[in-house]
Order: sequence, then structure tokens, then C-alpha cells
Amino acid sequence: MINSKHKTVLTIAGSDPSGGAGLQADIRTFQAMGVYGLSIPTVLTAQSTEGVHCVHELSMDLISEQLDVLLQDVLPDALKTGMLYSTDTVRAVAGKVRQYSLHNFVIDPVTVSSTGVRLIEEQGPDIIKNHLFPLARVITPNIYEAGVFTGKEIEDEGDMKEAAVRLRGFGPDTVIITGGHLKEKAMDLLFDGKEFLSLENERLEGEFHGTGCVFSAAITACLALGYDVKEAFIKAKGFTYTAMKNAIPIGKGMKVLNV
Repeated sequence: MINSKHKTVLTIAGSDPSGGAGLQADIRTFQAMGVYGLSIPTVLTAQSTEGVHCVHELSMDLISEQLDVLLQDVLPDALKTGMLYSTDTVRAVAGKVRQYSLHNFVIDPVTVSSTGVRLIEEQGPDIIKNHLFPLARVITPNIYEAGVFTGKEIEDEGDMKEAAVRLRGFGPDTVIITGGHLKEKAMDLLFDGKEFLSLENERLEGEFHGTGCVFSAAITACLALGYDVKEAFIKAKGFTYTAMKNAIPIGKGMKVLNV
């Protein structure tokens, strides 16, 4: 039996005042999965369940200082990134991952909000692809983000597979494309360079806030607990689906996942 005692997991992500996404959702997920959550904010946002109003980035120096002070004290068993926003922040995080030899690195390559607000600088995707992807054990783009990084529009499972192969060519060990935005079905696809694994759930009605954050946080927690990537994928998929089924309408907009 896997013992979760003293397992630590770090999220480097944006702050969401509603708690439905960003580092707040990550911390809630970590706690629900029995690991201790550490957090480094990269941006402050004004947002609610109705959408993102504005984004204020923190300085690269402050983000670097937060990481140095924390990592000199605690080296996490796994870590994830969410919204990084600036190219300077991406470079700073990549440097710290290398400097401290951090492992079990999961990247949720956030580029745009569910309501269409851009959450990264224009050159950000290329910098993430070149500097962060080669360091990752897992990346978890949704189909829109996978399209941004590959330059290919994704409309079906065949497109997802082709995009996953291209994405793995950028350096991550494993690619998981979340397909909740596909028209036909809610399917997620894993590719580890050898084989594909797809998981499908019934499509749930309504709009949900923070699904990508919760899913990637759940994978990160599972890796910290010692599960392999495929086991982590299966457990995170089930965890996220249950949280969506039990989602709660705390505001006027999208439902928040109940983790």
C-alpha cells in the first residue's frame, strides 16, 4: 500500500480568487488526494466563475526568490506548472527545475481561459515548448492548447493521436491530451512514445471551471505517491470526472469542481 505520509507537491501557477482554478484548485486537489501542497504564485488575477477580468504578473525576480527560498528548504516529490504568463517566468522556472534537479514535473500549458482570455504572452508557447517541455515527465494540454503547440486543428481522435506524437517530439516523456472539448465525446488520450491509451467518459451537461487544473494536479499528486504515469492518468481521470459530476454552482457562471 502506498504511504502518502510527508509527500509534498508544488504548484507554480496563477491565483484565482474564486478558488475554482489556478493554484487554489491545485491545493484543494492535493489535499483531497492526501499529499501536502506547496504553492508559488506567478500572476494575480481578477476573475470569477464568469471569467477572467484581468491579469497582473509578478516579477521574475520575485518568482525566482520564492522558488529559491522554498526549494532550499523543501524539495517536492512532484511539481506542476499552470499559468506562467510571461516568457521571463517560463525561463526562470525552467532554470530552477534544472538547478534543483526536480523530478515528476507535470506541465499544464495554459494559454487561454475557457472564456477566451489570453493567459500567456505571444511568444510564450514557443518558449514553453523549447524550454519546459524537454524537462517534463507529463504534459497535459487540452485539444485547443495541443493545436496551439502543433499548429494543427484537432477535430477527432485521429487528429489527437497525430498531435500527441508531434508534442512528444518536443521532449516530454508522456503526452496526455484532454479532449473534453471534442464535439462527439469526452475522451482523453495518453501517448508515451510506444503506445496510446484512451479513456472516455459520458459527456456532462453544463460548463465547468478549472477542469484542466484539477486533472493535472491529480496526476501530479499520483506521481508523488509513487504511481506510474498510466496509473496516474486513470486515477486522475476518475477523480476529475467525479468532481465534475458533483460540481457546485457557487456563483453566477461556471460550476466549480467539488474536490
